[in-house]
Amino acid sequence: MIAPDGLRQQLKKAGLRVTPQRVAIMQTLCGSKEHPTAGKIYEDIRRQYPNLAMGTVYYTLERLVEAGIVTSLGTMGDDQVHYDGDTTFHSHLACLSCQKIIDIPSPDLEAITHKIKSDTGFKVTASCLVYYGLCPDCQNKNNNLSK
Repeated sequence: MIAPDGLRQQLKKAGLRVTPQRVAIMQTLCGSKEHPTAGKIYEDIRRQYPNLAMGTVYYTLERLVEAGIVTSLGTMGDDQVHYDGDTTFHSHLACLSCQKIIDIPSPDLEAITHKIKSDTGFKVTASCLVYYGLCPDCQNKNNNLSK
């Protein structure tokens, strides 16, 4: 988990005014291994900040993605965009049945990204590699249903 001062610096880097609500958004996202949606983040912190608008969550997440501080994973079969506060090089496994998202180490991604940058001169600000399928639990459920 990033220290509160680090969160404030990240918000400033994204060009955002530092507010308690935005720090809470960052804390919730960076402290989660579940790759939450904007709605999930909103639900997690709205009791603490009853005047928080859903638009603030969306706006903050968009600015953080643009700054490369947060990764947008897109939808995972549930028509909701999921976010990842871990911008280190890694891949994701996304279950299309239960929408569980699992991080998997991918040390080769960093080398591939550096090669792309050096070969093309392209400034890569973010990347996302997602493998879609069925997790073992959902495979077992499907197998049990077909018996």
